[in-house]
Amino acid sequence: MEGGRLHDYGGGMTISVVVTCLMAASCGLIFGYDIGVSGGVTQMESFLSKFFPDVLRGMKSAKRDAYCKYDNQLLTAFTSSMYIAGMLASLVASRVTRRVGRQAVMLAGGTMFLAGSILNAGAVNIAMLIVGRILLGFGVGFTAQAAPLYLAETSPARWRGAFTTAYHFFLVSGTLAANVANYLTNRIPDWGWRLSLGLAAVPATVIVMGALFVPDTPSSLVLRGEPEKARASLQRIRGKDADVDAEFKDIVHAVEETRRNEEGAFQRLRGKGYRHYLVMMVSIPTFFDLTGMVVIAVFSPVLFRTVGFSSQKSVFGAVIISVVSLCGVTLSTVVVDRCGRRFLFLAGGITMMLFQVAVAWILADHLGKQHAVTMPHNYAVGVVVLMCLYTFSFSLSWGPLKWVVPGEIYPVEIRSAGQAITVSIALTLSFAQTQVFITLLCAMKYAIFLFYAGWVLAMTVFIAAFLPETKGVPLEAMRSVWEGHWFWRRFVVKDGKQEVQLNCM
Repeated sequence: MEGGRLHDYGGGMTISVVVTCLMAASCGLIFGYDIGVSGGVTQMESFLSKFFPDVLRGMKSAKRDAYCKYDNQLLTAFTSSMYIAGMLASLVASRVTRRVGRQAVMLAGGTMFLAGSILNAGAVNIAMLIVGRILLGFGVGFTAQAAPLYLAETSPARWRGAFTTAYHFFLVSGTLAANVANYLTNRIPDWGWRLSLGLAAVPATVIVMGALFVPDTPSSLVLRGEPEKARASLQRIRGKDADVDAEFKDIVHAVEETRRNEEGAFQRLRGKGYRHYLVMMVSIPTFFDLTGMVVIAVFSPVLFRTVGFSSQKSVFGAVIISVVSLCGVTLSTVVVDRCGRRFLFLAGGITMMLFQVAVAWILADHLGKQHAVTMPHNYAVGVVVLMCLYTFSFSLSWGPLKWVVPGEIYPVEIRSAGQAITVSIALTLSFAQTQVFITLLCAMKYAIFLFYAGWVLAMTVFIAAFLPETKGVPLEAMRSVWEGHWFWRRFVVKDGKQEVQLNCM
């Protein structure tokens, strides 16, 4: 950036950048498949009869509260263990990413996910299931750390939102694939659940093979002391006829600013000049998880069984939810670089809140009345429709933007650390929610959706007040966005050397 003016580096939409970004974005497949497969498997009678017979007996009990059919901490630990492992892996991945690059971390993550899927498919006891889930979590933690950064650093600024959104597109595609697999394998007695869990090896193999062929990002190569390779990588993804001098100089300059400060990235975040980044890296994943979409994506088959659908229809309902989600993220990919991040955040937040209140109202009036364990069919269908509308709103806004915004707002010196904190907070909250959601559903009943609606209201107000618009802004010029914000400009230090001195005080 010169004189407050943003650079337009140029460079067309090349085949190289498209293929490279799509391969990196495909890391979302394993995260999405895991989200979809666990919720479907945990309501399969063949799975429950082998590992959780007490839950199966409780489901068939006429005296069981409609909201409490699946309240079993060991069963939810099967789902939640993946997230706590992912949180730990994402923190380790931050340091590894800076040293070996985004590509190597994606490869390691895909390999661990592959190992976990094989172990889960062959599980003969709960311990094997949990260990397999932990390996899956390591894979998700590594890839969720590296892939969004890779996409943000590789894609052209004018299309960065669309390319980074592709990670969520693949995540939803993975969830859809898992729900379809669950729908088909649910009909197989005794071992259908093994096939669902084992098919996670397919997206894991895609990630491993893709990571072998993608180059590392220019920023990562410069950071590791390989400027020639970095320039060649930038030239390849921008096109052989593109003039990359200006962009390359800004990348090198940003990396040099990083090396002037010998303190660690996590220590640097305590400085006043990084206050706005720290707030965003905590608030965005926190609000994202407290939308309630994580538990809805995982437990939608369980929710549909709770309101009275059969096992097969419940899994089919999850398939419908995934298709709707895919439509939402596809539309988001098209409009995110036109409408901007803030508009989608605000529009999505308002509609999500309304649909959650509507679901709570239906459940309050029609589920569990007169000791009934189901609800009238037309109202159950209404819950599915509202869940679809809610999912569409989420997939248009918070779903993809949770990956887009953190990947683009952090300066290079804290980018890996910032992404690690963002991912680890999200996975920690996902762990907590997936572990306690069924218990909360049992205790709070319909009010659980009012709880999430309240958080959606809070996050919408926060976005309106504190998140600046970042569409089309090159990563190296992102500081100017914060300088122009009514609140955060008081924390921004315009001179890099002065910022280092301030943060060392």
